[in-house]
Amino acid sequence: MKKVFFIIRSEGIELKKQNFIKGSIILMVSAAAAKVLGAVFKIPLTNMLGGVGMSYFSCAYSIFMPVYSLEVTGLSAAVARMTAQSTALGMYENVRRIRRTALLLFSAAGLAGSLLILLLAVPFSVYTVGNTDGAAAAAMIAPAVLFGCITAVERGCYEGMSNMYPTAVSQLAEGAVKAAAGLLLCGYVSSHPRTVMGIFPFITDIRGAAAAAGIAGVTLSTAASALFFAVLRLFDRGRGGGEQYVQSRREIGKQLLSTALPVGAGAVVTNLTALIDMWTVIGCISFFGYGGEAPAGVSAAELPSFIYGSFAGIALTVFNLVPSVTNMLGKGALTCITSARESGDRSAMERGTMQALVTSSAISVPSAVGLGVMAKEVLGVLYPMQSDEVAVCIAPLRWLMAGMVCLCISYPLFSMLQAVGKPSVPLKIMLLGTAVKLLGNLLLIPFMGASGAAASTSLCYAVILLLAFRSYHKATGLRLRLAPFGKVLYSGAMCGGTAYLVRAAADRGGASPAAVLSASVISGGVVYVFCIRGLLVRLRRRSAASA
Repeated sequence: MKKVFFIIRSEGIELKKQNFIKGSIILMVSAAAAKVLGAVFKIPLTNMLGGVGMSYFSCAYSIFMPVYSLEVTGLSAAVARMTAQSTALGMYENVRRIRRTALLLFSAAGLAGSLLILLLAVPFSVYTVGNTDGAAAAAMIAPAVLFGCITAVERGCYEGMSNMYPTAVSQLAEGAVKAAAGLLLCGYVSSHPRTVMGIFPFITDIRGAAAAAGIAGVTLSTAASALFFAVLRLFDRGRGGGEQYVQSRREIGKQLLSTALPVGAGAVVTNLTALIDMWTVIGCISFFGYGGEAPAGVSAAELPSFIYGSFAGIALTVFNLVPSVTNMLGKGALTCITSARESGDRSAMERGTMQALVTSSAISVPSAVGLGVMAKEVLGVLYPMQSDEVAVCIAPLRWLMAGMVCLCISYPLFSMLQAVGKPSVPLKIMLLGTAVKLLGNLLLIPFMGASGAAASTSLCYAVILLLAFRSYHKATGLRLRLAPFGKVLYSGAMCGGTAYLVRAAADRGGASPAAVLSASVISGGVVYVFCIRGLLVRLRRRSAASA
């Protein structure tokens, strides 16, 4: 590819400038909206299915996520990186061949993954929930792997050309279809048990059928996203090609796999942290005991599971909200850095790197400070009917906040490592981070309970951030300015201090928890924007200049 670059550059083809900030904002807004739609789907679904029904639902996701993560997670990034390279060099015929090759290769992989889930649905259901009633849900989600592969290829093509709108629209379409179809189907099955059981006599528990109906919404949402891109392609003629050099399908396939598989494996490794928490929190508390008293209605034997369930279901759910949105910065950073690297423009690489890291810091720092200061109020408002679980999670959530900042900044670094040709480095870093997580849990949980698991999570992601930054600096040699990060930290501290003072004043005034939370968030946000406004203006100007 480097040889091709010099040939084409001599013919006068120039790199199209990327607008990192605009593309990232588009993706973050769509991701936030998709999160809202996900809550609209998940909360009513939980109410309809209950605990047993959700165990069938979770059974399906437990077998689905490792296969989906391995095949789909790194695919968009791999296609986007190769597309950005070819686009930067004006190789538009090569872009078309990358898309066709990726669709062929990963459609076959997606079909194989779907068949694997179908074959394992019954034995996995028996292993996890003790009967075959979870098999229907597992079988229903299987086609989502195939549709997910197709969608990932299409998203990667458009992202590689710095067009984030198709990805954003497809995310919204997925969220809307999942919520509407999943809730409607689950509601119908739940209200017509005799009809459904007559059609599917092998299902002994109507909650298993209801879970399968609800999870059908997930599969239909991925099908809707794939259909959206099929329709979009009818109106997208693309740009002209005609270049002398076009990569072979074998070369394209080899490059795609070399990038996508390490990223996918890294995503599978990420899932190990959830398993580590499950094993160690329950095991350590069962063996060493728990310093506090068990809530009313929870026996001593149930206490370890109660603490783990509260930590995983509440504290970690809130912890993951911001990283799931700032993760979208990585998509914009990958395209930006890839194009700058292919053109040999080190100043553009430095500018894109700073934009990605400062933007992720500017979003994550005030979010972490605010959640840490207002942990009790946030959890109380979000989970008003689960006061015992909330009491367990307040301290762990505060311990998680440093890790949340590190995770938010690590995401764009991982994408930029892929952009500079180091796709396997994030996998190695994640493996080391997982080892730190395991050791931290074993050492801290006996003394700190769930807070020990939270502290080890923050330590894990701090190590990951340091290693990722070191690897990126070694690969690029870029010198980054520290002053903007200091400004972000100062502004975050002022935000947290303001929120704390307003909360104390509102508490003394006898305000409701929702009023206390609203007043603190608004006042802290205003102070944060006031303190950081100069940095935001500079980022906006640099983004406009690079457009």
